[in-house]
Amino acid sequence: MTAPNTLLGKVMLVLHAFGADDEQVGFAELQQRTDLPKATLHRLLGDLADARLIDRDPGGYRLGGHLFELGMRASVERKLIEVATPFLEDLYERTHETVHLGIRDGHEVVYVAKLAGHQQAASPSRLGGRLPLHATAIGKVLLAHAPPEVQNEILSGKLERRAARTLVTPGALTRQLVQVVETGVAYEFEESQVGLVCVAGPIRSHGSRVVAAVSVAGPVTRFHPQTHAASVRAAAAGISEALKSRQ
Repeated sequence: MTAPNTLLGKVMLVLHAFGADDEQVGFAELQQRTDLPKATLHRLLGDLADARLIDRDPGGYRLGGHLFELGMRASVERKLIEVATPFLEDLYERTHETVHLGIRDGHEVVYVAKLAGHQQAASPSRLGGRLPLHATAIGKVLLAHAPPEVQNEILSGKLERRAARTLVTPGALTRQLVQVVETGVAYEFEESQVGLVCVAGPIRSHGSRVVAAVSVAGPVTRFHPQTHAASVRAAAAGISEALKSRQ
């Protein structure tokens, strides 16, 4: 991120202070999250509101709609979502479980699309939200195909335990990543949240470079990810071919 002592750095600090689950955040909470002086934060929020990047409500502040407009102009993600959407809808119709589309940003997966029905399983994923690569099926796909230096950084660092079954042993995670490359799918068994299981597959661009991943997740009580591996592979392959044809 931009250095926090610059104006742009302070702006980014404020914008990143809003979490994926936040609907509104009060001034006091924003000050606590950013550690900016009151006068500086008040001035920045006013400027951001004038630019429609922040909306002011009686109960606090929220990210503005203009940020969404700008985000949808990001060519790579926009093209990916446009191409993937029909396949995500087909995958949902085949499974009637929660379907995700995610990309890698550093050591995390960012969810750029999510389809879920009325009986969706409780999940820590949020549209625009992030989770550690090692703790999700989508993340494992992206990590398995990440550059060696990214893999080394994650495997040599501390693996966050998100749930009781999260893989926090580098050796066990490495063995799973090898299987992901060999089989074309990754599984998650209650590793990001208790009760949630998932299967994911890679989306490739030209040169077979993995640029995203698609997954289906459901509750362990009714969803058996192994039985949906073929559907996920098919969806990932379809998105890959459609994406290549648009490039």
